[in-house]
Order: sequence, then C-alpha cells, then structure tokens
Amino acid sequence: MAKKLRWTDVHDIAIELEDLHPDVDVVNLRFTDLWKWVQEIPDFEDDPQKSNEKILEAIQMAWIEERE
Repeated sequence: MAKKLRWTDVHDIAIELEDLHPDVDVVNLRFTDLWKWVQEIPDFEDDPQKSNEKILEAIQMAWIEERE
C-alpha cells in the first residue's frame, strides 16, 4: 500500500509532480494550478484547506530541485 501524501510531504509531492507534469515551466507556474495538481496526485490525501502560500512555495522549490 502506497504512503498517503499530505501537504507537508513537499519532497515526495515534488517527485510525483515531476512524473505527472514533466513539461511544466516550474519556475513560472501559478499556485492555483499547483494547488489543483497536488490534489490530483493519486496518493494525495489531505484537506485542501490546509494548504497555504508557504507550503505551495516549498513544493515549488522542491520541484525545481527535483528537476535539476
């Protein structure tokens, strides 16, 4: 059984997003898109309202690192 991801699992989320959206311009993405894409990850299971700009920024930075 796969681990259920939560907003705080920023590095695991970044890995999943890179697999699901390899052609996205990670540097210039909109947080509204990022917020939606995180919730579309099959193993993501957390309250959408627990997200905030700081968490989305951390996910974005981890995704940039993952891509490099």
